[in-house]
Amino acid sequence: MEKFTIPGAGAIIEKIINGEIHILLQTRIKKKRKSENGLLEIPAGKIREFENIYDCLRREIKEETNLELTYIKGESKAKIIKQNNYKVLNYTPFSCAQNIGKDYPILVNIFLCRAKGKLKRNEKESNNLQWVNTSNLFNLLKKEKEQFYSMHITTLKKYLNYRKYNPTFGGIR
Repeated sequence: MEKFTIPGAGAIIEKIINGEIHILLQTRIKKKRKSENGLLEIPAGKIREFENIYDCLRREIKEETNLELTYIKGESKAKIIKQNNYKVLNYTPFSCAQNIGKDYPILVNIFLCRAKGKLKRNEKESNNLQWVNTSNLFNLLKKEKEQFYSMHITTLKKYLNYRKYNPTFGGIR
């Protein structure tokens, strides 16, 4: 039987704490994939059939963290066209990652976001929700890269590089 890649959406959620940019990391809970259980990750999840990716992102973040997304960079520039029984959403994520190895066929579109609300973990989805500043994120990726979910490593490095040249929220409101 032919298999297809699973589409997903993820969020780098930014927050300023004591004048510094922090992002939300969580510990992955995956009972079926034991090798991924306990790895650090950003919140993400699968897109349901015909679900708008922004709606998916909001749903997944709410389910995993209890946060409500207040801003998704690029959403205001996304376009929808309707033609020939299609309703097409054209958007630009911050980053994309696809597993092209043997284990789990997934493609994740990652967005820069802001959120509000009180963090609350979903025991079936994630654990150890924590706001990590960019300096600590840099050190973790440099010294303990194997502690991160592989799908997010390059995106997090790209994010750090992006913030190096944009040290304020610069467009993220």
